[in-house]
Amino acid sequence: MFFEYPKLLFLLLLLVPLAGWYLYRELKGKNVPSLQVSSLQPFFKDGISFRKIIYHVPFALRMITLAALIIAIARPRSSSDYETTSTEGIDIMLAMDVSTSMLARDFQPDRIAAAKDIAIQFIAERPTDRIGIVVFAGESYTQCPLTTDRITLINMMKEVQTGLMEDGTAIGNGLATAVARLKDSDAVSRVVILLTDGVNNRGEVTPLTAAEIARTYGIRVYTIGVGAHGMAPYPIMTPYGVQIQQVKVEIDEDLLKQIAGITGGEYFRATDNTKLLSIYNQINQMEKSRTLVDSFPVYREMFMKFALVALFALALEFLLRWIVLRRIP
Repeated sequence: MFFEYPKLLFLLLLLVPLAGWYLYRELKGKNVPSLQVSSLQPFFKDGISFRKIIYHVPFALRMITLAALIIAIARPRSSSDYETTSTEGIDIMLAMDVSTSMLARDFQPDRIAAAKDIAIQFIAERPTDRIGIVVFAGESYTQCPLTTDRITLINMMKEVQTGLMEDGTAIGNGLATAVARLKDSDAVSRVVILLTDGVNNRGEVTPLTAAEIARTYGIRVYTIGVGAHGMAPYPIMTPYGVQIQQVKVEIDEDLLKQIAGITGGEYFRATDNTKLLSIYNQINQMEKSRTLVDSFPVYREMFMKFALVALFALALEFLLRWIVLRRIP
């Protein structure tokens, strides 16, 4: 057994002066009532009664309560057991296009909502990997750095939306930002999953330059082109409200194939929700082939035992002090 906060155990030293003060007060007779009443006690033999035996028990229970609480707060833990688990040792950055074209409705309910929902499923299926999120349109930024905190990661993914930055499609910037987050990682495998539905038309870094940088750092890039073939329904604001119009789907597949080829990744084309889900499942299986075995101690919290001791001692003290040893007046 060890303690998470061992310095708190020094608080146990406070019990010494408390016990000393109690003994001093008893020896000096400070606890004797000042009001005396007539009694037949002198006519009886002065023996040791049950009341005298348990007279000091409430104080002892109070000391046990304080000691047990201090130990519980110090958080005792046990790590006698070890658990072996398999871990991929993979760091993954999800680079997602959030330009307004992602509002097209050839996916249900639209491209960006479908991409978010399926990415969340992908995140949930990889509990041992560090995953981060980069979003890009006319510029790019990190939505969430690499983390194993699935709750935070999923919540940050849910907050991804269009219209929060300058519109456009800066594929190179998005990829470069993701690479910057991975380049110093010491993971066994480092991966970028880049999802876009357009043609690169903005940004200071060209997509192929970003791909070369990724290859330099040994980062693999999987590219996903999102959009139906031909035309896609797109909501357009008109003087009469939002109307759905058919717009041409333009995805630079040649560029995405080059990025994947340079980095040793693979290009995929998603035309609907089902296809996009299967692509993520395929990437999931491909990257799970790189596994390690790791052992780590299993910690068991023991503070509850001491907390229950404190609660029991306090309840027993209350019972003795206010019922068995109660004084009138």
